[in-house]
Amino acid sequence: MIGTTLNHYRIEEKIGAGGMGEVYRATDSKLGREVAIKVLPDAFAKDPERLARFDQEARLLASLNHPHIAAIYGLEESDGVRFLVLELVPGDTLAERIAQGPLPIDEALTLCRQIAEALEAAHERGIIHRDLKPANVKVTPEGKVKVLDFGLAKAFQTDSSGAVDLSQSPTASYRATSDGVILGTAAYMSPEQARGKPVDKRTDIWSFGCVLYETLTGIQAFEGESITDVLAAIVRGEPAWDRVPGSIPVAVHRLMKRCLVKNPGDRLRDIGDARVEIDEALSGDAGGDAPAVVDATARGAGSRSRRLSWIVSTVFSVAFILALAALWQATRHDERPVRRFAVQFEDPLAVGGNAPLGLAISPDGRRLAAVVRNEGTTRIVVRDLDQMEARPLHGTEGAASPFFSPDGEWIAFFAGGDLRKIAVAGGPALTLAAVTQTTRGGAWTPDGTIVFAPSTTLGLM
Repeated sequence: MIGTTLNHYRIEEKIGAGGMGEVYRATDSKLGREVAIKVLPDAFAKDPERLARFDQEARLLASLNHPHIAAIYGLEESDGVRFLVLELVPGDTLAERIAQGPLPIDEALTLCRQIAEALEAAHERGIIHRDLKPANVKVTPEGKVKVLDFGLAKAFQTDSSGAVDLSQSPTASYRATSDGVILGTAAYMSPEQARGKPVDKRTDIWSFGCVLYETLTGIQAFEGESITDVLAAIVRGEPAWDRVPGSIPVAVHRLMKRCLVKNPGDRLRDIGDARVEIDEALSGDAGGDAPAVVDATARGAGSRSRRLSWIVSTVFSVAFILALAALWQATRHDERPVRRFAVQFEDPLAVGGNAPLGLAISPDGRRLAAVVRNEGTTRIVVRDLDQMEARPLHGTEGAASPFFSPDGEWIAFFAGGDLRKIAVAGGPALTLAAVTQTTRGGAWTPDGTIVFAPSTTLGLM
């Protein structure tokens, strides 16, 4: 074929071969561009029914216009040779990249995210790849993914039922060896595909899981010395999960397992969900309650949020114990009596949402400050414990989370997005700092420093 011309395409060199035919780099003399020419196998080209079905499929595929899907320019014939005119994509295949070893996690996720985006676009048009594998994914020098041979496997089916004939399927590639035959790309078949059953978009999701696994581990998810061994592994076996790097996001590990569920009814429902999971992993947000990164010893130990809750609970428990110890020491030495009494306010206490109880007692124990709700807003009232009634502090409308100064003469509080203070005796409220988030309370230390928690997840400020 080298040096020959098919219509206005001059064949320059052979660049690949597979179950779907031989692929050549060619020059389009009309448009002055390089293209890929895929010459269809004789058995296919001489079957009018399959050729007609393929022509219909090619028309549908030509309507796909996506940056991560290699384009189909046409289906043509020259001197009895049937061939496809395809976009020529520079760069290595993903299989060639993986042959050098597992990809770095960020790179693997970035490439697989693009593959998922390509599948998502095709699935929305009702088009299934059916032959997704690393050899059908090109990675350009700029790191851009192009998925090849989109939907061509359907055209190679021997009947219209959707079932796959292993002897004809382009996913089954064999080469003779002294030990018999070794299965090539059928390792990416879904269980239903391996059984010859009708397939839908969930077969692509299975294959995507296999590709994701291989990019991260450098090995195929399902291997074997013969076609029987590989198909048995697909139908009944499991990938070597211990080969998956322990540093991958937990959400991605879970995603792989959801893609590689044997029963298609229990498999990940939509490839768009895989894209979202990878996006969150790449952004550092693992989603849900899963930690972004774990090592091998940390798997199953719980989520970051649970660990954080445990740490916070431990800190508060220790602080509570120390406070009790201090109170016990003070009582033991001074033998102060315990006083119990009921406190009633004219307006109800403001409690609800994520706001803590709006109640504070002065360091000397003589005053009580409370946030009450009145006429649709909140405000602070102060009750001297030797008095029967509380008095409102004007200028504290919208207040939350009050706390006293060390001398008990000022009350700090949060309102209107600010940290403010007001004298217990009354007067104007003074703004101390802008606070942009819902706060969780604060403390006023003896040296005049105010420490507060801006939210339930951030640190102290």
